Amino acid sequence: MKMHKLLLLAVACTWAMGAAAQWQWTDKDGRKVFSDRPPPPDIPEKSILKQPGGNRPARTAVPAAPAASDAAPAAAAAPKTAASAPGAGKDKELEEKKAQAEAAEAAKKKAEDEKIAKAKAENCTRARAAKAAFDAGKPITQANAQGERIFLDGPARAAEAKRIDEIVAADCVR
Repeated sequence: MKMHKLLLLAVACTWAMGAAAQWQWTDKDGRKVFSDRPPPPDIPEKSILKQPGGNRPARTAVPAAPAASDAAPAAAAAPKTAASAPGAGKDKELEEKKAQAEAAEAAKKKAEDEKIAKAKAENCTRARAAKAAFDAGKPITQANAQGERIFLDGPARAAEAKRIDEIVAADCVR
């Protein structure tokens, strides 16, 4: 009886091995496809979710030979590209893409510089207002580590005035 159970278990395990040899990929419509055969060659490598064996090596599927009807348009297209100036269109496209990338990078840098300039202008305005309050001699309060408001005494007031002067010097340059 024990031998019967072991044999049944061995058969069940071998049967399940067929299910482990499954391919899984996402097709062009975004649906998951499960198969015991590799995906078609037009499926990109990044869309393959699972391969037999659990690892993801490069596919070794041999692409199908083009049919006679497919070979004629491909052969006709090849001479046209060869007949045109070699690389002239590609160079132009490459230069245009490079110019667009440089323009986008320049625009991004300009926007970042404007953002920094705006932040500096705001810091300058706030620092000048704080400096005016310090110069007026008004009592100044700050929150301590416990969140309580305390009045600044002589040394603390001098240190805060120095910090505000440094901010004004750094951010209010024109």
